Amino acid sequence: MDEVEIVELRKMDLRNAVIIDGFPSVGLVSSIVANYLIALLKLEYIAVMDSGLFPTVSLIRNSEPLGPARVYARPGIKPGEQQVVVFSTELQPSANLLRPLGRAIIDFAEEQRCSLIISAGGLIVEGEEPERDEVEKGEVSVYGIASTEKADKMLATADAKPFTEGVISGTAGVLLNEGRRRGIDVITLLAEARPDMADARAAALILTAIDQMIMHLSLNVEPLCKEAERLEAQLKVLHKDAEKKSRETAEPVAGYH
Repeated sequence: MDEVEIVELRKMDLRNAVIIDGFPSVGLVSSIVANYLIALLKLEYIAVMDSGLFPTVSLIRNSEPLGPARVYARPGIKPGEQQVVVFSTELQPSANLLRPLGRAIIDFAEEQRCSLIISAGGLIVEGEEPERDEVEKGEVSVYGIASTEKADKMLATADAKPFTEGVISGTAGVLLNEGRRRGIDVITLLAEARPDMADARAAALILTAIDQMIMHLSLNVEPLCKEAERLEAQLKVLHKDAEKKSRETAEPVAGYH
């Protein structure tokens, strides 16, 4: 019951697709990145992640019930366009779910013959919080680490500094370790983020780095920040509600243990 299963709702050719890990991180950076890409690329709900350890909740959006953790992809892409697959959730996975989640994503990438996995995350940096003009001038850093030599060469095409020493936790850490062990291309991108709130500015910088590596849409950071702020406000409500429901379902019923 502690394993994670990915159930396909719609068959799609995902060969050479790039997977984006959108599980929550510091400053909800990965969640903002995931939701922005889903909206920008008009991705569709193609699979659901399921586990006996997931809380018994259903996310309702546009009158449609959605699983607690979902997979999105772009239908009908044209020749030469990059397929992007996004894993998204509003829930903060418990510690005992992180390894099964990471392995499920890696297994999915192998089975579907995807070409790359990218994790987006926030990095807590000592000192004062960056201001918006610092972000727009590129004064706030994005850091990157890759699991393979091939992935490292892809990382070099983005404006990201090497992450040379430290600890990467969560699904991102599992993906890096599994990628290194299995020879699968995995890249983790980290931006300086505020841990006490959703950080749209950090997400905008990571989206720019992703664009430089795989999409080549020449995304502009300034309007990206404005759009990300809308997503930031929406995500705050969703995460707060999801966490509340998760706690409620985790509470034992009287007379049962």
